[in-house]
Amino acid sequence: MTTTQARTEPEHAQGTDPHAGHAPAGHHGPHGYSAQKDAHLKRLRRIEGQIRGLQRMVDEDVYCIDVLTQVSAGTKALQSFALSLLEEHLRHCVAAAAEEGGAELDAKVAEATAAISRLLRS
Repeated sequence: MTTTQARTEPEHAQGTDPHAGHAPAGHHGPHGYSAQKDAHLKRLRRIEGQIRGLQRMVDEDVYCIDVLTQVSAGTKALQSFALSLLEEHLRHCVAAAAEEGGAELDAKVAEATAAISRLLRS
């Protein structure tokens, strides 16, 4: 299977698996962010560039406060990305679980709550 096929072909046939797109962490398949995947990757590459810029700044002995300012910018960029991803998770995965109700909904709400807790601690 080519890389392109891996990105465009879901693991489950469309319409045959009610859990398609709601796989647990570590599984591949369509997720809430899939529609924005290219934009997310572009954003992450930009953040990666910011982090590499920090390495250059340290290598070039740039003034501490200037480095810290860039650390803050990188941190905010990652937080913004995380919030965007969380919103897409709530709209896609949690909303789909709400339609099913029961244990599936409880599990997705607990999962989202744990993710929010991790974000708040960071």
